[in-house]
Parts: sequence; C-alpha cells; structure tokens
Amino acid sequence: MAEHGSVKSTASGKVALVGAGPGDPDLLTVRALRLIQQADVVLYDNLVSKDILQLIPEGCERIFVGKRRGNHTLPQEAINELLVRLAKEGKKVVRLKGGDPFIFGRGGEEIETLAEQGVSFQVVPGITAASGVAAYAGIPLTHRDHAQACVFVTGHLKNDSMDLDWEQLARPSQTVVVYMGLHGLDQLCHQLVAHGLDARTPAAIVQQGTTKQQKVVTGHLESLPRKALEAQLQAPTLIIIGGVVLLHQRLSWFDPKTGVA
Repeated sequence: MAEHGSVKSTASGKVALVGAGPGDPDLLTVRALRLIQQADVVLYDNLVSKDILQLIPEGCERIFVGKRRGNHTLPQEAINELLVRLAKEGKKVVRLKGGDPFIFGRGGEEIETLAEQGVSFQVVPGITAASGVAAYAGIPLTHRDHAQACVFVTGHLKNDSMDLDWEQLARPSQTVVVYMGLHGLDQLCHQLVAHGLDARTPAAIVQQGTTKQQKVVTGHLESLPRKALEAQLQAPTLIIIGGVVLLHQRLSWFDPKTGVA
C-alpha cells in the first residue's frame, strides 16, 4: 500500500491509520502487526482489545484517546492535532482503531487533517465489527434464502433520539447491522416495527464479539430489548436484524471459553 503522496510532506515522521479489527488479535492483518511492532507511539481507542494492546512492544509510548459513552478523553480535533504534532516530531505513529478506520471510525476526519498539514500517512484496513462479529456468531450477513442486501448503520443516540432512515431500514430481504446501538435498543426495535417490519423479525445482539467475553443473545424485535436487559449486556455490542439470525443456532462454531472452535 503506497503512502499518501499527493500533498508534499513537511514532516519527517509518519502516521499509519490502522484497523485493529473486532478484538481477536489473530484477525489483525500482517501489515497492521508489522506497523504496531515498529511504532514509536501508538494512539489507541477504547474498542482496541487488551490482547491486541499486548502486541505493542515495550518502550513504545502508548496514548489512550478513546471515547466512552459520555466521556471523551480528548475531543476529535485534539486527536487530529496530536497526530500532526507527533509526526512532525519525527515519530512513527500508529493510530490504532477498533474495527476498520473508515467504518464509523472517523478515520477520514483524521487523515484530512494530516493531508492539510503535509504529514505522510497510510491507511491499513481492518476487519469491521459487522463482518468479524457476525462470522464468530455464526450469522452470515447475506444468504440466498434470507437476505440479498446488508446495511450498516450507527445507533448512537443524539439528544436521546436515533435519527435513522427507518423506511429504508424496514425493507424486507435485507440484513441490518447496528453499531453502538445498545442504549437505543428499545427505540430501534420499536421504530422498525412501526415502519413495517414484523415484530417477530429475528434479531440478535452480540457483546464483545470474537473475544473470550463474547455473548450472543437472540430473539426478535419484540423480545430482544427485554432479553438484552436480562443478560446484563455491556458495550461494545453489535445488533444484527433479519432472517439470517435464524442460522445462528445451527452455524455457531466459536467457543468463547476456549477461544477456538
């Protein structure tokens, strides 16, 4: 993968925007692992698993810049500025993000700033949560008998409301994957039913997918909020809605207790 070259670099350092995947360190790309092990400093998010953080070599500076619900360690603008400053100090910087940097990861915002400041950068894709978590839960995102399309949305609440295109999400024969939707689960399920989906539409919520803490709760739009509450699920979670959820029981292969099939 070529480094960014359309803007003349004024910095001796470099930034690698690296996707860490959904949690299992075995899902890191070879390039991601190499860059982590060569880094002078790693800026990492809340969604980067402890197992992946253990791969950072001793002597490498670690800076936590994660965002938890209602508690942002640094605002996004400050993170952008920090990346620029560290690179201009001549450091090899890895900006480590859970999942994929370009899927609900604000990666585009960060490299816009780097480009404006003439900082050399590269982007290393990661396995996004939708793909990795669904695979480890035994839920194919598409299937000829159940879904011919798949939609990714963020369920993050803004002003206690979830502003989504409900009519588009309530279409039949598709899978809807919701990132960051745990706290809005009640509203999500209610709105989908109100806009046309059957209340018995299969739905699942997966906690900390691909890790030994993985927990899968299945039901349907009507029952999932209650079941998630009873299971005392905590973020990070991923919600999957559609007929493909019916395949979970038969296709589930990952044993969280052992971390293998």
